[in-house]
Amino acid sequence: MKVRVASVLFEYTDNRPMVEARGATLAALLEDLDRRHPGLRFRIVDEQDRLRAHMNVFVGGRPTRNLDAKLAPDDEVCILQALSGG
Repeated sequence: MKVRVASVLFEYTDNRPMVEARGATLAALLEDLDRRHPGLRFRIVDEQDRLRAHMNVFVGGRPTRNLDAKLAPDDEVCILQALSGG
């Protein structure tokens, strides 16, 4: 499936904003992404196996923070960095 990544993660994807990965769940997809792009998962998931606070994930256009979220083969996953400031 297609995975769109935030520009802050481009150094892990050879400067590509869209990459391919597979997985039946978000956790499995992130594991596959890390096999294809080493170091990427650690920038998205913390040591407690939770999405980092500043990362937002959308599956099929809907936000999720659940790593057990089921994925369909035709889903598009977007991994974005949260913006902050004032």
